[in-house]
Amino acid sequence: MAKPPAEVRFPGDKNRRRKVRVRGIKQASKEIQRRLEGNLDGLLDDPECFIPDITGELGKVSFFGSKDMLAMTLKEIEVVAAKRNDLKWLRRRMVKKGGDEVCKSLAGSLVAASEEDLSTVSVFKHPLYGTASYLRRGNGKQSHQAGIQNFNHPKLRLLVWDGHAKSGQFFFSWDGGFVCSCAEPNAPAEWVDWVLDKSSVDLSGKDVRWSLGLSEDIVSEGTNTENGWLRLEFQDGTTVGFSTSALAKTEVPLAQSIAISMMPPNKLGSVCDAKWMWMPDGWPDGRALPSEGEERLEEALDAWLRMSLEDGSLSKTCRSSILNSITDGYVVGNSWFADDDKDGFLNHMAGTSEEKKALACVLDSLEGGIHVRTDGLALELEEGVVRLEESSCHPVLVALWPDHGMKILNEMYGLEGDEAGEILARQDKRKQGFGAFLRELGENLDTAQRLDRLPWDTEVLPVPLSMADRLVRKAVDDGVASTVSIARKGKGLEAAMGWAWLVVHDRTESDAWRFDEASRDKGGDWVPALRALWDASEDLLLRDREDAVEDYRNAMKWLAESSGSVCPE
Repeated sequence: MAKPPAEVRFPGDKNRRRKVRVRGIKQASKEIQRRLEGNLDGLLDDPECFIPDITGELGKVSFFGSKDMLAMTLKEIEVVAAKRNDLKWLRRRMVKKGGDEVCKSLAGSLVAASEEDLSTVSVFKHPLYGTASYLRRGNGKQSHQAGIQNFNHPKLRLLVWDGHAKSGQFFFSWDGGFVCSCAEPNAPAEWVDWVLDKSSVDLSGKDVRWSLGLSEDIVSEGTNTENGWLRLEFQDGTTVGFSTSALAKTEVPLAQSIAISMMPPNKLGSVCDAKWMWMPDGWPDGRALPSEGEERLEEALDAWLRMSLEDGSLSKTCRSSILNSITDGYVVGNSWFADDDKDGFLNHMAGTSEEKKALACVLDSLEGGIHVRTDGLALELEEGVVRLEESSCHPVLVALWPDHGMKILNEMYGLEGDEAGEILARQDKRKQGFGAFLRELGENLDTAQRLDRLPWDTEVLPVPLSMADRLVRKAVDDGVASTVSIARKGKGLEAAMGWAWLVVHDRTESDAWRFDEASRDKGGDWVPALRALWDASEDLLLRDREDAVEDYRNAMKWLAESSGSVCPE
């Protein structure tokens, strides 16, 4: 007889251990085995222990079947329960393709209850309902088997009835009970108390309950607050208030923390009414909100109840629903001003007087309304409302400047044409703070207008009179200190005029060495006339004495005679 082929071995085979891991399977600890054994023994003793108390009206089950899915399930559960000791029948039922899904999982769980080895268990994990160990037997849904075998878990047992909830049945589970109100969403008062105690927001009170930031009086009387608050009123009359600050700090979404104990969880709005308690500052007492705003507000609250809107976004969304529906007056941040209260609106805005004048200039030129958003987008509106999401002038003017800056330059400063276009483009690119920009623009234009009072242009005056004129203009525009460097750099007759200028303003102490003796001598002779010229220019340009123009002419003629120049007429 031929020998069998030798077994082929590879290095390391003796020390290699083969491990087969199955996803969702684990070795159960003694504690888990004891807990699961107790649950399965309870299920075997009473296979209907996972069924909620029926507080509503069930449909009838006839020979031809019933449209009531729950009634049909309960009828079939009786059949499975009667066969709880018939393992052969249960094994066929737990893999049957047709029939009730809950009963399929019940059959598999009863088979598991008859087994003694509970060392290897399956693990059910759900982000909302938690984690549980169970024995998976048959083709039933994992969530159903986990819920049946953990029938004393307030949340997990709800999963058994997810299909029935989709068909229109309502289930409520808490530590002290488990009920099905059938097609009517009738939440037990005990359930309301329990879920509020377990919610993600700490509450005070009993029949009237409130979070930090509110009081019993505010919630019971339904008083609006500056920041607004969420009001929930349950079917049993329990009224709850949640402040904006409390909603902003939830680790678990508030609606989820309540609705997770009912099935279907997205129907929280069927057992409580939600309202957002807030009105814009300045909104008249007794005046109803626009119907469009009411609709938007209802949509936002409904989205929150269905867990589609985060707690932290609820306040902003509700306020925006109201503010964006107002079609008259001035809406600024969270405040409202009537059409005839333009001054109140402008006083409310944060900014300089120049910024407010510029904003008023734009608004006066509008044919309709406008909405300036926080992202800098300015939208024209058919309605006459002025809606500003920012209460500071600067970001509003930044958004309005490209389309309305020319109007501001023309109305406030009389600028137009190329000069206005250059200023418009420079500010649009630079985006300097509008307070400083408008103030500097006004000062520069004011100085330019003042300098226009001088009877001669610098170009028409001969040297050294042109030097004197240039120093006067620079001193009025930028201050005497800015003229020192100009006075130092003169040559010839301009150097003499520079020395005279420094003498007039007592700036010669450290600059004498810069000037030759001839310049100092000539300049010294011109000092009286130049001092008279500067005094006249102060009266004319800085003190707004327009009659001082004649004094300026006479002083310039005196300076011309002193320097041997000819003064133009």
